Amino acid sequence: MIGRLAGRIDYRGPDHVLLDVNGVGYVVYISERTLIELPGTGEFAALYTDLVVREDLLQLYGFPSQQEKEWHRLLTSVQGIGAKASMAILGALGPDGTSRAITLGDWSAIRAAPGVGPKLAQRVVNELKDKAPAVMAMAGALDQVIEATPSAPSAQAPTPSPASKQTATPRAAAQSDALSALTNLGYQPGEAASAVAQALTHDPESDTSALIRAALKLLAPKG
Repeated sequence: MIGRLAGRIDYRGPDHVLLDVNGVGYVVYISERTLIELPGTGEFAALYTDLVVREDLLQLYGFPSQQEKEWHRLLTSVQGIGAKASMAILGALGPDGTSRAITLGDWSAIRAAPGVGPKLAQRVVNELKDKAPAVMAMAGALDQVIEATPSAPSAQAPTPSPASKQTATPRAAAQSDALSALTNLGYQPGEAASAVAQALTHDPESDTSALIRAALKLLAPKG
């Protein structure tokens, strides 16, 4: 199983890149969102990958983070969601948006992805809503790497600056920390994730403290 590739981008297509890894070219299919985030042709990049094996087909799909790769695995476990539909959902919403939509039961957000109808969107939400908290908690713990240095730099290869390597975003870390704090306070993972997702919807730039305060207000007994 090919789990991750790092190399030079030799070619950028509308839905894929050709990644040159030590002289071997790998065609890796990616979402439109990932294509925009990747560096230009001739630069180095790293992608977590999922290999789809069929009787007459071998295709690699690439993701900038393990969290997004996990969502792809879960989405394609839903009947009617193939790799193309999964990439459409992740391309439209990203991993954080997918987490929030499924946690909140917002199937209309899933439906916004090209090729995903209302019945299929509702099925995605119904089948994956209990799994969303675990994926949301991954965000702060896993590196989200887009660019990487080559395994064997050559004289012609540029050396990426430290700033070219992206790690977990502050928002993802705040989300994970808030989830951890709420579960430590005794809230169930599902209700904690739902409250954090709602808080992020209201203020996507909230830090950990603000997220916890907002989530606790949402979780407070009504009356």
